[in-house]
Amino acid sequence: MPGTNINLFVQMLGLIPSELINKVVDKHQTDKHSKGIDTRTHLVSMVFMQLSDSTSLRDIANGLLSAEGNLNHFGITRAPAKSSLSYLNKNRNYEVFKDIFYELLNRLCSEITPMRQYAKQIKRKISILDSTTITLCLDLFDWAKYQTSKGAIKLHTVLDYDSGLPSYAVLSDGKQSDITAARTMNFASNSILVMDRGYVDYEWLADLDSRGIHFVTRLKSNANIEIMEKYLTDDKDEHILSDEDIRLSSLKGQKACPKNLRIVKVYDEKNDQTLILLTNNMSWTANTVSQLYKARWAIESFFKQLKQLFKIKTFVGFSENAVQIQIWCSLIAILLITYIKNKAKYTWHLSNLVSFLRLHLFVKTDLWKWANNPIQKKEKIPEKCVQLALNFP
Repeated sequence: MPGTNINLFVQMLGLIPSELINKVVDKHQTDKHSKGIDTRTHLVSMVFMQLSDSTSLRDIANGLLSAEGNLNHFGITRAPAKSSLSYLNKNRNYEVFKDIFYELLNRLCSEITPMRQYAKQIKRKISILDSTTITLCLDLFDWAKYQTSKGAIKLHTVLDYDSGLPSYAVLSDGKQSDITAARTMNFASNSILVMDRGYVDYEWLADLDSRGIHFVTRLKSNANIEIMEKYLTDDKDEHILSDEDIRLSSLKGQKACPKNLRIVKVYDEKNDQTLILLTNNMSWTANTVSQLYKARWAIESFFKQLKQLFKIKTFVGFSENAVQIQIWCSLIAILLITYIKNKAKYTWHLSNLVSFLRLHLFVKTDLWKWANNPIQKKEKIPEKCVQLALNFP
């Protein structure tokens, strides 16, 4: 049976095609004049850190040493030393890991069956945009200045709502505003972009509208608006308080976005608050606007899982390059895990899958057989067992 002589970790690495790694390595020339650990081994080491929950370079080196024979199947000739990993994290360009993530993302996304039924109803690609701040100790990470006594970096992410996978990610310093990062991103025409009000910049929203991109966000509390038309709401949707066409009434707002927009007021019973949702789509039902904004919770869950299940809060290197490598490898790890979760026949919760995998990382069994049926049921003992008689002389 395929895979039974290879452990689960190596089979997971097999989801990253060798030609993909070679293509990116050739592009960045990260193995040129390299006499020690090549990029492939470096990648395996940092992904192993994420999957095994290792907390130090020593843990990574010792863990891979125990699996050295199996790593031959992935082209790894020897486990790296702690000092080698430290040097490479500081000096090997993190861009190679970033590009491996994007190449792998394009490869795996095409093989994943859409998971969200609501996305099928809308029949448009739904992207969710948000960022999360990763705090750092300023004494150790002096390059990550954020506040007087605090360091931080930001991970800006676009989540594909249909697959649950990040379709785009970029790291910036902690001071960069969300809208500055958003202006550098491209979105497909006729797609839907869901985001929080930190991204409300009327000039940018007008640009999205001109490119045929539908957006759903929240209206800022200090916005000056004029109500143009009110619509009746469906009695069945009790959480919808109002549905109105508006225009920005300030001179600055009119100049930035002269087109009429739409606001839908929604009562959030769970948090006991009223949300004023802003969109440029005039044809959706008010409930559709409400449900689309509710979908934004998916990216909050993604950030929570990334921080709780993978190593992006404690780092094994202090340079900016080392931090970037560790975060990009965490994204590669969650990409592999999410791919297995979505393809497996067994209904996994991501946290359970990660926990089970860490317990079985070096177990030699077929990956997909294990993912489809992780809990093997024992055969029932027959109710009546015939006891053989013992004859004594």
